[in-house]
Amino acid sequence: MAEDIEIKKVMINEKEYPGLLREIKDPPQSLYCIGDISLLKKRCIAVVGSRKTSEYGKWAAYKTGSRMAEHDMTVVSGMALGIDSYAHKGALAKKGSTIAVLGSGIDICYPAANGRLKEQIEKSGLVISEYPKGHPPSFYTFPRRNRIISGLSEAAVVISAGLNSGALITAELAAEQGRDVYAVPGNINSIYNMGSNKLIRDGAIMISKIDDLLDDLGIKRKETDEAETSLGLAEKTVFGLIAENGEVTADYLCRKTGKKSSYISGIVTVLEMKGVVETSSGKIFVAK
Repeated sequence: MAEDIEIKKVMINEKEYPGLLREIKDPPQSLYCIGDISLLKKRCIAVVGSRKTSEYGKWAAYKTGSRMAEHDMTVVSGMALGIDSYAHKGALAKKGSTIAVLGSGIDICYPAANGRLKEQIEKSGLVISEYPKGHPPSFYTFPRRNRIISGLSEAAVVISAGLNSGALITAELAAEQGRDVYAVPGNINSIYNMGSNKLIRDGAIMISKIDDLLDDLGIKRKETDEAETSLGLAEKTVFGLIAENGEVTADYLCRKTGKKSSYISGIVTVLEMKGVVETSSGKIFVAK
């Protein structure tokens, strides 16, 4: 971290301190902040999940982050690899606001691989921690961090969480704090979704489509992305299949449309150029 970056300290008795967080059972007495502290007063939603995830999980996190940002909701997460990172990136892509809550001192980037992401959030959003400079991350600090993620937020969304995921701790804390807990359903054959699917079985609100979340939050939906509305009929058909499933193969698209692989390849190339899908491993197409 550059030495000239300003670190602000917000105490629990100061007006800048977030009201929702002040109300939880064990609020942090102070928050060390880098970035726009006005975000502490905005409407926030937590988006969390496992570090290890599928392309579908990445898509769901990115899309949730971007869709919330489009509607002026601040996306709160823990800047971990996997779901957290993609939720932050989705919000940043729409030039929206996002808050990263660290489980270490405010000057320490953990994991180190997210150094660039931390810099982006410091410039365009807010990075916070209850720990001062130099405080190392530990097995204890991350569960403690999770109560801040949920405490800042009106609701918590869990995506692609395994049975031992820290995201389940965040969900439990959110429920204890009186927040609504949502979960995105996933493939029942995948270990990456066992925790989030279990949350739904135990009473979490299932997200069948992301805009349902906007309805529950009382937010009027905005029009679909301009790029999506510019699609031709054939492009909309293929894009709809991709968006419906999150991730698909070229063979799947061929079967569902009855078209040859060369035709599907051409359509997907156009969709990539328009920025509404991306490819992974050369065969999986993920709606952005």
